[in-house]
Amino acid sequence: MSAGAVKSLSFIPRTEQLTSRVIRILGCNPSKETLQGTNTYLIGTGPRRILIDTGSSGFPEYVTNLQKVLEEQNASIQGIILTHWHEDHIGGLEEVCSRSERKTCKIRRSKKSDRVLGDGLQYTFIGDKHIFETEGATLEAMHTPGHTDDLMALYLHEENAVFTGDCVFEDLFEYMKSLKVILNRKPQRIYPAHGAIVPDGVKHIEMYIAHRNRRESQILELLTKGGTNFTSVGDIVKTIYTDIPEYLILPAAMNVKHHLDKLQKERRVGTYIGIYISCNNPSYKIT
Repeated sequence: MSAGAVKSLSFIPRTEQLTSRVIRILGCNPSKETLQGTNTYLIGTGPRRILIDTGSSGFPEYVTNLQKVLEEQNASIQGIILTHWHEDHIGGLEEVCSRSERKTCKIRRSKKSDRVLGDGLQYTFIGDKHIFETEGATLEAMHTPGHTDDLMALYLHEENAVFTGDCVFEDLFEYMKSLKVILNRKPQRIYPAHGAIVPDGVKHIEMYIAHRNRRESQILELLTKGGTNFTSVGDIVKTIYTDIPEYLILPAAMNVKHHLDKLQKERRVGTYIGIYISCNNPSYKIT
């Protein structure tokens, strides 16, 4: 991440007590993908706390900061919940556990993996709606695929808040369904895996859904009216994104492709000799 990009982001302290039961410990692993770094969260008010995610490997400052917070709170780790199996969320696991009470450092995640945890560490699997309890906090797991097929968000009952993990899309079809799962909780606050806390969760999610629906409508309208004029994703991008700089063309193309994949899964768009067409266009037979 460039110095300019870092300066343009809001400042996030290395550690911060966000509420009486939530402390954020920044992963100290800034990059283009992680922004200021991975947000990890220590949950609870008692001597035993739950840790959500563990940052990346090879960032000792994070582990030192986590240990300092635990000492200040006179607390230890009751268990670790991994929102999904990406390096910037699980990479620091072994370093964190090496400083914890091994017998009580239970690791939870939502899907099996071939990864072997070092030094005898083991994990158990989370089911949708599984409840985790610690003093002062109740967390409920919500399966929210779209970024990965194993992504779990966590609903904090006492605050009507959601820890979303990386709720961004690789599979837009699943992502849109997951946004509605989170929206149904009407969260007052969102604790994201990267970036600043979102104070108005409902408004934020509704904005995301509305934006994606507008883009989808644009694509469908083009394909319905234009037929074979649009022979590639690039043709659609040039028509819809008329005022973006060149360096954003590739991300725009990826967004369009995600939309087309979603529409095909919904049988609202098909292909004819490699050309994207709307299923509402009677001029072409979809094969």
